Amino acid sequence: MSITRTDCEGFHRRDFLTVGSAAALGLTLPGILAAEARAAANKGELAARPKAKGVILLWLAGGPATIDMWDNKPDAPEGIRGEFKSIATSAPGVQFAETLPKMAAVANKVSVVRSLYHTIPSHGPATVFMTTGNKPTAALQYPAMGSITAKLMKTELGVPPYVTFGDVRNGQAGLAGYLGTGYNPFVIEGNGGGGGKENPNKGGGFSVRGLTLKGTFTLDDLEKRDLLLRKFDGGFAGLDRSNDLVDGLDTFHQQALEILKSDKTRKALDLSAEKAAAREMYGPTPFGQGALAARRLIESGVRFATVSLGGWDTHNKTFDAHKTRLAPTVDQVLSALIKDLDDRGLLDSTIVMCAGEFGRTPKINKNAGRDHWARSMAAVVAGGGFKRGYAHGTTDASGMAPATEPCTPDDLASTIFHNLGIDLGTELQTPTGRPMALFREGRLVEKLLG
Repeated sequence: MSITRTDCEGFHRRDFLTVGSAAALGLTLPGILAAEARAAANKGELAARPKAKGVILLWLAGGPATIDMWDNKPDAPEGIRGEFKSIATSAPGVQFAETLPKMAAVANKVSVVRSLYHTIPSHGPATVFMTTGNKPTAALQYPAMGSITAKLMKTELGVPPYVTFGDVRNGQAGLAGYLGTGYNPFVIEGNGGGGGKENPNKGGGFSVRGLTLKGTFTLDDLEKRDLLLRKFDGGFAGLDRSNDLVDGLDTFHQQALEILKSDKTRKALDLSAEKAAAREMYGPTPFGQGALAARRLIESGVRFATVSLGGWDTHNKTFDAHKTRLAPTVDQVLSALIKDLDDRGLLDSTIVMCAGEFGRTPKINKNAGRDHWARSMAAVVAGGGFKRGYAHGTTDASGMAPATEPCTPDDLASTIFHNLGIDLGTELQTPTGRPMALFREGRLVEKLLG
């Protein structure tokens, strides 16, 4: 079987995580719920009056050339400025590349962080930094921001706290790290279409891995299997109670069954309930339909949803890729999500973040591409307490490095969690009881606050 490479470092598109075990039950939830409850006593207190209740991360895997998107340099020397002209946006004084006209129309609803930077030009470690808010080390695996929300924010029974559509990256990115498998994401499978190429708007097309009863297996059958496993559970009484499997065979089975029996998540993933116009606004791609499903999941009480779009590792013919595939897709999907949330009155309570692991070199290479560059990049954030119609910071004339208001991934993560109402002084704990700061070096970026 051939496996398709997704970027220049040879990583592959495949399932990037496995949640839990408890195979005899046919569910991955019990261990997750057990670990969540074990850790509840250690969580930090939420600050008063949180501005946001959930986060949608649109992840641009591979490292987008943000110099050709949100921080165009049309006056830079040839060999740097690229092919795209700048256009005015609905935010006074803010310009985007001409390939992003729909985002230009909603720029008055977003903040663009143009002075974002770090020092890791390698896909895997950079992805970890951007998705955890902590610079990676060999000694410890830090939890993804979604895993932290799963731990610290209350979620209604019957709704998964943290979900992902597609892989963020192989390895540990997007996972719970030292928090344990109990805070890993629930993986959403499918492309959202359900109706094939001829009728892409028909059907839901999404399901949660480990939360679907196959064939003729019913909830009653599951209850009986659960009862049998509870009887077996007595035989584990003398075993180490920190074991994930044993944790999955106790009182948390009932919570797992309640989540399976609940129709909240199933209804949220049924996109056929949406009007055709809404589905068309997001576009027929898995990325677009995933973003729409993420919005529906956030409405149902999910705290953090990640939707991934790969293909941004553009060492070759970057301008062709942007014109024909990348920019039109992100332009349609990101603008649709922001407009949709705002029209529904949900943008003020939902944070949207669009970013990748790093930027790309200002200097165009011999293959009409741009190479890895972490010293300058940009991200878009919106809603949930962030300022509207604002460009934060600048880069120098050639886009090589921040010139004003430098901002790091841990600064951005800290600001997101501040807006979620989480005290930035909160300490987490490793399984051995070692206290850990949420973000070791992050600081609140007050100028981004609305």
